[in-house]
Parts: sequence; C-alpha cells; structure tokens
Amino acid sequence: MTPQSLLAAMLPLVADLARQIPPSERYRRLLDAVRRLLPADAVALLRLDGDALVPLAVDGLAPDTLGRRFLVGQHPRLQALLQAQGPLRFAPDCGLPDPYDGLVEHVHGHLPVHDCMGCALRVQDRPWGLMTLDALALSRFDGVDMVALQSLADLAAATVAAAERMDDLALRAEDAQRRAEQYRRAAGSTPARRLVGRSAAHRALLREIALVGPSDLTVLVGGETGVGKELVVQALHAASPRAGRPLVSLNCAALPETLVESELFGHVRGAFSGAVAERQGKFELADGGTLFLDEVGELPLAVQAKLLRVLQNGQLQRLGSDREHRVDVRLVAATNRDLAAEVRAGRFRADLYHRLGAYPLQVPPLRERGRDVLLLAGAFLEEQRASLGLGNVRLDAEAQQALLAHAWPGNVRELEHVLARAALRALGRHAQRPRVLSVGAGDLGLAAPPQALAVAVAPMPALLPDATVPLRQRVQAFERQAIEQALAAHAGNWAAAARALAVDRANLVRLARRLGLAVPARNGRRAPTG
Repeated sequence: MTPQSLLAAMLPLVADLARQIPPSERYRRLLDAVRRLLPADAVALLRLDGDALVPLAVDGLAPDTLGRRFLVGQHPRLQALLQAQGPLRFAPDCGLPDPYDGLVEHVHGHLPVHDCMGCALRVQDRPWGLMTLDALALSRFDGVDMVALQSLADLAAATVAAAERMDDLALRAEDAQRRAEQYRRAAGSTPARRLVGRSAAHRALLREIALVGPSDLTVLVGGETGVGKELVVQALHAASPRAGRPLVSLNCAALPETLVESELFGHVRGAFSGAVAERQGKFELADGGTLFLDEVGELPLAVQAKLLRVLQNGQLQRLGSDREHRVDVRLVAATNRDLAAEVRAGRFRADLYHRLGAYPLQVPPLRERGRDVLLLAGAFLEEQRASLGLGNVRLDAEAQQALLAHAWPGNVRELEHVLARAALRALGRHAQRPRVLSVGAGDLGLAAPPQALAVAVAPMPALLPDATVPLRQRVQAFERQAIEQALAAHAGNWAAAARALAVDRANLVRLARRLGLAVPARNGRRAPTG
C-alpha cells in the first residue's frame, strides 16, 4: 500500500461523506476500498450494540453472517480488538478462537491458521464498533503499515458517523431501542429478539414502524401465523415515548371466556368464585405504557363492548366494582384473522374494528422477503451455536439454496424450528463434537420446493378446443381445472394450493365458489356449492 494508492482510495470515500447515500451502499464502498488496498480475503464492519457486535457489512464472509450477533464476552478476539488502543494484529500461533471459523467463503469446515487483524472504531470519543480483516495465508499482512490502517479506521469511523447523521429515523429508533433495553434489564427480563432483514418488504415495514411508533395511534398488526407480529409490537413500543414504561401482553385466545374480562380489567374480592383478593388487570399494569392484545379477534362480544369504552375515555371498572379507574395506555392489537369478514359475520363489533384499525400494519410473510431467510437463519444458528456449545454452525451451499426455495407456510417460526432440528440432526452425524458444525440440505428435512410442486399443476391439456364456445366459458373451465389439480397435488390443502397458484387463499376460495366448486366452511366442513 503506497501513499498514492491510499490517497486514491480515500478521496472517493471522503467525497461520499457529503452525499445522500443509503448506509448499506456507503458501507459496501468502504469495504471495497479496504479490499483494494489491503491483501484481505474477508473484511467485516461490526457495530457495537450493548454487549454484542452486529455485522453491518461483510465482504468475503457467508451471507448469513449479517444475521448474527457476536456476544463480545464469548469471542475473546473481538474483545481484544475493542480494548486495544490502536490496530491489533494477532500472532499466527494465537490460541484464541476465531469468531469467523466456518463463515469464510470458499473455506469448508474449520478455518486453518491464518493472518488476522482489526481495529476499533470510535465516534465522538465513544466505542462504535470494529473493522476486522482476515487473510487465509500466513504472513499476508507483513507489509501492512499500521499507521495507514489507523487512517482507514478513522475514515471508516467518519463514514459510519455520516451514515448515522443522515439516517434520522434510524437514530430515533436506535435511541428508543436502547432505552427499552435499559428498562428490560432493570426489570430483570431477557433481551427481546430483534427484527432482522434487508429486503424491500422488510425495509418498508421498518419505515412504517418508525413512522407510527412515536405516535399514540392504536395499531392493528396483521399477518399470517408465525411472521413475527410480537417482535413488531416490541419495536413499536421501543420507538414510542412510552419505551421506558411497561409493555404488557395478553393472548386473548389462551384464556377461557370467563377469565378474559378479569385479565383485562381486574377484579375485586368476591367478584366471582375463586376471587379471594383484589387484583389489577392488564390495563392498569400497562398504565403509562403499551398494552399488546394478541389474537384480538378471539375476544367475546361482551368484552369487546367494555374494551371499546376504555379506548374511548380511558376509564375502566374492575369486575365486581362500581369504582372507575383512569388509565393512560397505548393499545396495539394483532390478529391473523380477517377482522372485516368477522364484522360482516357479526362476530366482531364494527365500532371496535375501526377503533383498533386507526393504523393498520401488515407484516409480510417470509416467502415475500427473498434472501432475508438467510439472515434470519444466521440469527437462529447463532442461538443454536450457543445452546449446543459449538464453535460455530454454518449452512452449506445446498442448504442455503433449499432455504431460499422453500415456501415457508409457517413463516419465521417454521424457519426457527427447522434450523433447531437441523442443527441437532447435523450434530448427531458426528461421533465427536466438531468445532464447526456444517448443516446440509438433508438435515433441514424440507419437502420438495414449491416450484417442483407447481410444475405438477402447470401441464394442462387443451381445454374446450371448439371455437364456438364463448371465451368466458373457456377461461372458467381452465380456472376450474387448475384449482382442482392444485388441490389434488396438495392433498386438499387450500393454503398450499393458493401458494402454488400464486394467489391469496381468500381470493382462491371466492373464485372457486363462483366456479361452482366445493369450498371449506369456517367449521372445516365443505360448504355447499352455489
């Protein structure tokens, strides 16, 4: 690295500091410049988040690295870099475990002895994170000027500072998240999982959270089962001015109808059989904070009326009491039901539906989030690594492709369970516990990709070749046959058939009803055809 090459690489980065560039692109350009200047096979930029380092950008490492959180206390090399006063290079015979063991691209299994160095980044005189460099060959960094590396580190710090200044929404969300983490630690609870993803659908969701989070609007979070609605609610609370106050949750579907009212509003002694003492409800426990009602569509109609009254005037009465209590609560509700259809069917109050839906927020299913599945996989595999006591857990290339090809009807929750089982299966194939556990496609236990199933539906014989048949009848006959074949290919599962045909399940049912096909009723029996 000559002074001329250093200057040539740094000038564009300095020019970028004054430009409106997305943080991901800003970080990519930074790592690209580092790779051009230094003989590194892998470079990473990690931000310090509490007691963990979170990768913001990587070059030369597996894509699932971006979904991981490296707990500083579990990775002594990263800890040493954070504590060093300047750039630090590790000796070839250093016995400290490498955090990227099994994650460097084109290296299968255990990472051999190699050249490794890095430096801490400081923004406004506080630790911000790290930049790490790895070379697969020994002595690769012998000619590196540490003063020049420190200059790169200073420029990297200026780059991340510019990214933070220009991303005001991210700053506010990060500050709110930090305050929420402080409250959770003070309450003695374990830190919540974070929202992970970089897809367009996920970024749109984060923008919605950043927009509505600081307000006091009631939010109705919708989405399929397993998409992570509870994490979205936690992010809404963390982004609100109430982040330092409690977030109280109630699963409306997990309680008998007779106890729902008591759980929400509390009761006095003797209000019902077994009420031996006065008890606060969830609304009072959440006073000043946020109340999350999960599966709100399961609330009985009588309780819905009382809930509406609390939302309208902030006053409630404990069960069995005539005295009113005033509460200041921001309500967030979630459901995987179509509440508009429930209103039409008379099972949900229209006025409560409109009150809850002041700001509807739809969480995208995993199948619409593209390569986010690999980032989420990295986060879950990091949890498995810690729970199984392994050096690292990685996905081989075939496993990554299998995850990307799967339709994920159970969404993020299904992915979590699949990877937990896969890690155990992969570990069971080894007589001795390996340092790096490689998970293959066979360990995942996934069915054939949805594309393969769709192929079985696609081939169709020529339908109604008679030119005298009206076009509408030909189209209806084709649609009817396509639906019947999709249902046959998926053993009568309407949700799976809808995915294979790339339509919404509710739209598929409505179309089938118009075409005269038997459709499922709410109670699971076939509804009569029209």
